Amino acid sequence: MSADKEKIERLLGHNVEETINKEHLRAALLAGKKLRIKLGIDPTSPDLHLGHAVVLKKLREFQDLGCVAVLVIGDFTAQIGDPSGRDKTRPNLTEAEIKENLKNYLKQAGAIIDLKKAEVVNNSKWLKELHGAKLLQILSLMTVQQIIERDDFQKRIAAHQPVRMHEIFYPIMQAYDSVAIEADVELGGTDQTFNLMTGRTLMERLDMKPQDVMTLPLLEGLDGKRKMSKSLGNYVGLTDLPADMFGKIMSLPDALMGKYFALCTDIPEKEVASLKKALKPKDLKERLGFEIVREYHGEISARAAREQFEKLFSKKEMPDDLPELKLKGSKMTALDIVLAAGGATSKSEGRRLIEQGGFELGGENINNPQAVLNLKSGQVIRLGKKRFFRVKV
Repeated sequence: MSADKEKIERLLGHNVEETINKEHLRAALLAGKKLRIKLGIDPTSPDLHLGHAVVLKKLREFQDLGCVAVLVIGDFTAQIGDPSGRDKTRPNLTEAEIKENLKNYLKQAGAIIDLKKAEVVNNSKWLKELHGAKLLQILSLMTVQQIIERDDFQKRIAAHQPVRMHEIFYPIMQAYDSVAIEADVELGGTDQTFNLMTGRTLMERLDMKPQDVMTLPLLEGLDGKRKMSKSLGNYVGLTDLPADMFGKIMSLPDALMGKYFALCTDIPEKEVASLKKALKPKDLKERLGFEIVREYHGEISARAAREQFEKLFSKKEMPDDLPELKLKGSKMTALDIVLAAGGATSKSEGRRLIEQGGFELGGENINNPQAVLNLKSGQVIRLGKKRFFRVKV
């Protein structure tokens, strides 16, 4: 088998849940066609995480075969909010919030895909123009029954939870993205199947060649239960500091290590199987953390993160060079301290961190976000399981 054929078979089979139409896609790749591969990402938070990386890595595989990666930034659809996997309506984002979230998106995506060879487009370019008669024409191609048959909506209807009108539009807007960029293939997690298939349907009804669809496994977050999500606080960000990234992986439930090795590292399955036999769970998890940190920060940073973790948690030692946290005044609430230390990007995230036991001052765990604390220079603050600061008032 030629090198390209091996790459194609790996692309079609490795970390893939379902492909529609797999044989059509295989034939196109074997024929060397320069396919347009679409991946849409809504900037609903400032950071990309390991869950996003799963599909970005697959997009890179297509790039390596000479296909064109088309990264669709959903600056318009983010204002609607994707209802996929949601048991209630997402809060609306303002244009200002979306603009702020977009600041570092491309830099983070560029850690995985080759941005120089990719097309990066904002879907506001065409969706803002989709109104009046044109919008009615597009909407007339779909039925209400088709949209509300999606499992997410059916569950909410059964539970007497509202499904708002703008949410019904979301899959049609995402489908129109595929029309606008003339996608040959669209990638997404398994929670995106309905939206991706709506793209196929809309393209067919506009007499276009329907896109093939490839779905990839969802990555559970650090809680081991729900999909990795910034809003749920169970994520590992691509821009997390090396020590934070390593520490988060070390808090991962043992049962998820196999999936994380498969989806988040390039270690072959046979080698992972050998490691499972040779290493204790803690050592195996350290290897996982090392590999993930190395991928995004380099080997030197990965070694340093592992050594710091051992020093902090295995040997119960505090590092000598704690970063200094300058605070204004000798009295502040726990929440204000967490925000000042950069331990959370919003007040709600900061409250969750504190209430879940992720904040200590001077060795005392503080669970009340509104607790007013007396501060003294030299006190040590802990955020989460891995970040420490020395207070300077």
